[in-house]
Amino acid sequence: MPIASSTATSGRLLALLSLLQARRDWPGALLAGRLGVSERTVRRDVDRLRELGYPVQAVKGPDGGYRLEAGGQLPPLLFDEEQAVALAVALRIAVGTGAGIEEAAARALATVRQLLPARLRQRVDVLEIAAAGTAAVQVVPDVLLALSAAIRATEEVRFDYESPSRPDDDRPRRVQPHHLVVRSGRWYLVGWDAVRGDWRTYRADRMRLRVPNGPRFTPREVPGGDVAAFLAARFKGSDGGDRWPCRGEVVLDRPVEDVAPFAGDAVVEEAAPGKTRLSIGSWSWAALAAGLLRFDCEVEVVGPRQLREAFAELAARATRAAHPGG
Repeated sequence: MPIASSTATSGRLLALLSLLQARRDWPGALLAGRLGVSERTVRRDVDRLRELGYPVQAVKGPDGGYRLEAGGQLPPLLFDEEQAVALAVALRIAVGTGAGIEEAAARALATVRQLLPARLRQRVDVLEIAAAGTAAVQVVPDVLLALSAAIRATEEVRFDYESPSRPDDDRPRRVQPHHLVVRSGRWYLVGWDAVRGDWRTYRADRMRLRVPNGPRFTPREVPGGDVAAFLAARFKGSDGGDRWPCRGEVVLDRPVEDVAPFAGDAVVEEAAPGKTRLSIGSWSWAALAAGLLRFDCEVEVVGPRQLREAFAELAARATRAAHPGG
């Protein structure tokens, strides 16, 4: 739809810039028709954009026209409302990524937020994220926004939870939400369960929120003060920091180059030619022993005693499994 010729010059310049960003080449007559002005006015507006730092090049040809090129310096940028919100959310996530751009991302977020209209600023402010990975599992955006709003308002949330390990547990949960965290492609809510008197984590894609929220609460700090480290520790089954509760040392009858790509966070070093010393952890001794068997080689247990006992128990189970009924 043509834009009325009575549009103010500044608004027309923004409209022209938006059109130039939308496609590579624009014939002058087509731009004039879209803007509802003459081609001469388009030429004057292009000159104004060039004065502002936008590298608009003239395109030769039968129709003639214009093209917005990449410039040697960053001119003022134009975003529509959805792009502005997406940019602000991306910057908020970048602040906690640990990619070495946190300070620059925080300053850019402050700049973008200051320029947003109040209604858009509110949409951005309710989404506070502690990033610890890359999101991949889809979550209903309204759930994330509602959880973020509850965190900011320090209001208890009530929800139903689909737990694969307890499919018959249909009781509603009541949790004081503290952090919304992205880890290994999933969103997690980290909160304090006042009934159990303990910290809990819930996958956001398994939550069905109830309304209204519960009473307000006094925020508290997660153990250790680092929510990403706290969540990593919970996934390792540890209550005492980001470390495995069961850790052992072995020598594998395989060279380092065969072991290292599959060792995860283990410490790998050469014990002798063709042999690898491995210091590795897991959430249980049985899981640690079973995991070491995946290297398909002879295993010498250096320690501790619990790891040897776990291998003995696995051997007994394997024997029983190999001889059904006997």
